[in-house]
Amino acid sequence: MAIRLPGITNAKNILRRSNSFAKKAASAFIDVPKGHLAIYVGEGHKKRFVVPVSFLNHSSFQQLLGKAEEEFGFDHPMGGLTIPCSEDIFTDLTSRLQELL
Repeated sequence: MAIRLPGITNAKNILRRSNSFAKKAASAFIDVPKGHLAIYVGEGHKKRFVVPVSFLNHSSFQQLLGKAEEEFGFDHPMGGLTIPCSEDIFTDLTSRLQELL
């Protein structure tokens, strides 16, 4: 019996479909440790964050991914995954998620 997690499937599809993400990630692969991904965050100037892929399992992070999908679709302007929220909100969320690990 398999357990289906539609939120994780959606997050995987966002990452898989972003062809430009794959191309840019290959060149920046050295900067991102195994089990992590690079994300650009900001509402103007974008700042790069490297976060554990385990964050993709959390509903609050999946909401941010949904917001990114609504705004950018699968064509992210920075070449990587871009989340359109303030850095403060993102750092607060990642701090709370880090405490859960």
